[in-house]
Amino acid sequence: MSTAVIVWSDELVAYDFGSGHPMAPVRLVLTVEMLRAMGVLDLPGVEVRAAGPAPDSELLRVHTPEYVAAVRDLEQGGTVADGDFGLGTPDNPAFPQVHSASARVVGATLEGARSVWQADGGTRAFSLAGGLHHAMPARASGFCVYNDVAIAISWLLEAGARRVAYVDLDAHHGDGVERAFWDDDRVLTVSVHQHPHTLFPGTGYPQDVGASSARGAAANVALPAGTSDAGWLRAVEAVALPLVRAHAPDVLVTQHGCDSHGRDPLTELEVSVDAQRRAALLMSDLADAEAGGRWLATGGGGYDVVNVVPRAWTHLAAVVAGAPIDPQAPVPAAWQRLVTESADVAVPATMSDGGASDFARFADGYNPDDAVDRAIMATRQAVFPWHGLDPVLD
Repeated sequence: MSTAVIVWSDELVAYDFGSGHPMAPVRLVLTVEMLRAMGVLDLPGVEVRAAGPAPDSELLRVHTPEYVAAVRDLEQGGTVADGDFGLGTPDNPAFPQVHSASARVVGATLEGARSVWQADGGTRAFSLAGGLHHAMPARASGFCVYNDVAIAISWLLEAGARRVAYVDLDAHHGDGVERAFWDDDRVLTVSVHQHPHTLFPGTGYPQDVGASSARGAAANVALPAGTSDAGWLRAVEAVALPLVRAHAPDVLVTQHGCDSHGRDPLTELEVSVDAQRRAALLMSDLADAEAGGRWLATGGGGYDVVNVVPRAWTHLAAVVAGAPIDPQAPVPAAWQRLVTESADVAVPATMSDGGASDFARFADGYNPDDAVDRAIMATRQAVFPWHGLDPVLD
């Protein structure tokens, strides 16, 4: 039986907004090629599994019938006024397979959810192309047409999961997933992101804690621009870990957008691939300790398509597979040649940025003069009491 399922097929690169758009599908191609070159896909217990497009019945878990019909109509040659349903905009332009490609991403993440839930525990899954966390019930947003993560969580609840915890590590607020479960206390959403004053979508403040019927169901850590490895990891550990423990989920779902990296062209955080690898290890341990080993990980944002995305998500896939890669391991020469033969760009030499993976635990001391600590404390004060936790001590 598989212990790790990586959901992938070449058809997933059809999710393509066109030349010049930041969401370039080559980032997925280069990641899969690095996974092959590093031997991750050949590890014992790893299964690469394809998935077809999700049917409308699954899309309607989160999206309105009118919206799904509009996306489908657009693929079939219809038109929408620019901005209707968030479609036909610079962020979310129409493309030839806008419905079927988007539904295939949903199908991939649903396959990951099924793989995790229908096993007897201990099975993990990684939906490489997933993590489209901005899509709203009736609107495309932030390069996201359908919200695969929210749909997969809805499926897990219907399949029998009593509680699900979702941790979003993308530099952008996981607004679409939060919105889907804003009033559902069975789902905990935790988002660690750049402060909404300085980054799209402009939401995700610490006081945003869920509807009146589900206080504490949402947690948002709004980090100052420039936050680097130690502060970012400190925030993840200080907020996500105790909240997930208190929530006691049956499944842990995580989004690993790597646009928090210092090289990313769209954001202003300064997080290395080393810290992102450490965050994946934290999530792995959390799933084992609190969710019976049931862990569904997805990709997400990430727009440095050569130096960052392939390494970050290869590390993630290896952690999901239970075989973390040494950060000092060299990037395979075959992968380097693949890149340099197709583009005149510098390629990384190792799987490390030389970044930090150590950090000081928040519980060991709060520094009110530190902007990151203030952001952490704001979230803990807003959310922890709803879970019976002490904002200072727990």
